[in-house]
Amino acid sequence: MLLKTEHIQNNTTAFIDIDGNVLSQKDLFDFSNVFFRHISKRTLIFILSENTFGSVAGYVACLETKVVPLLLSATTETELRTALISIYKPEFLWIPERMIAEFEYEVVFNFYGYSLVRTGFETPILNNQLSLLLPTSGSTGSPKLVRHSYTNIEENAKNIGQVFEIQTTDRSMAILPMYYTMGLSVISSYLYAGATILLYNGSLTEAQFWKFLKEQKATVFTGVPYSFEILSKLRFLRMDLPDLKIISQGGGKISPELFNDFVLYAEKTGKKFIATYGQTEGTARMAFLPAAFAATKIGSIGKAIPNGELFLIDENGKEILDSDVSGEMGYRGKNVTLGYANQLEDLLKADERNGVLSTGDIAVRDKDGFYYIVGRISRFLKLYGTRVGLDEMEQLIAQNFEVEAMCTGNDEKMKIYVTNSSILEEVLSFVILKTGLYHQAFEVLYIAVIPRNDVGKISYNFEQ
Repeated sequence: MLLKTEHIQNNTTAFIDIDGNVLSQKDLFDFSNVFFRHISKRTLIFILSENTFGSVAGYVACLETKVVPLLLSATTETELRTALISIYKPEFLWIPERMIAEFEYEVVFNFYGYSLVRTGFETPILNNQLSLLLPTSGSTGSPKLVRHSYTNIEENAKNIGQVFEIQTTDRSMAILPMYYTMGLSVISSYLYAGATILLYNGSLTEAQFWKFLKEQKATVFTGVPYSFEILSKLRFLRMDLPDLKIISQGGGKISPELFNDFVLYAEKTGKKFIATYGQTEGTARMAFLPAAFAATKIGSIGKAIPNGELFLIDENGKEILDSDVSGEMGYRGKNVTLGYANQLEDLLKADERNGVLSTGDIAVRDKDGFYYIVGRISRFLKLYGTRVGLDEMEQLIAQNFEVEAMCTGNDEKMKIYVTNSSILEEVLSFVILKTGLYHQAFEVLYIAVIPRNDVGKISYNFEQ
């Protein structure tokens, strides 16, 4: 599916890791056959992922042989991991060898530092279109998953190939985790085009990352807002990186000042700065701002990707045709996913969206047809590129601390109000653990009484 015959026959380099090891498309093809011989049927598997050869090889092998993977982080909290296994009952797990002792399952075989283990659960019934499951971005304990089809993944790879004009000579950095929709999009689209992916399983702040980027002559870097904040602090804008051709941003809005800084850097150094917009439900990217407009359309998500369409809907469900009028943004395209899963039986469901997605974002379209996000309908934030549900967080805090909680904020910081002043630090530590985000993303405050309206619903618009 992602591997093409010409790239397999040419033994095209697919991945290079931090140690300089090479994994070719032929290696991936051969491994897919070995992998499937041990599984032997279409079934469900959990991949505890990291940006390493074993992880990406397992993902590719699943797609090539029609085994359906759920991608989770290898560092997923044990409680959540156990709950998901209990709910979805995967027949196999593909896990780092170092984690074998954490499970009492039969080890089937080991390869590339990963192990295939058999859980003992029976093969589930799966819809024929189902290709991949991903947690909703930044899931903090919910069993809610996004169901992808084979068409979704291939269309995403094709469309992104056009947006970035991917060539076989490209060498794209893969530092975003592969269980995160945009990180996976980088891997899938560059692999599909026969380019090389530079796998890195660490932090931007590590010296070896910069050595890796320079020595391997990376041509493309993709990051989320937090990545660009780090780059700015590391004086990236003063660096001489002659091989780097494209800097791509997604995962949420960055400040206009930071956006402009990178646009100016790109112009000065002969590079392209391309901002993108997407959601897990749209198989990652759904819009992009061409580099030629980066300086004149600061803050815009641009226009729809090739073969996609953006549109706006008013409160009455009618399409908005005028410019500078806000409405909920929708998207049409073959990369729109099948729907959600909340339980095992949902994996048998067919396509519930039919190529149309209501994004939950409020946007306006200017007279030139460029879109700008101005708010959200749904109660979630994108903190440093990670989506965190406000209602979900309230429930988790209430359940774990037996206290009333109220969550508000913006994409820069979530404010958490609790009615017990003695647990502020405990709550802060809890939400950091649940989300994997830094403490700067949260502020926990005491409030004597949670404000509510006449029907008992929380009044979020209040003065503290």
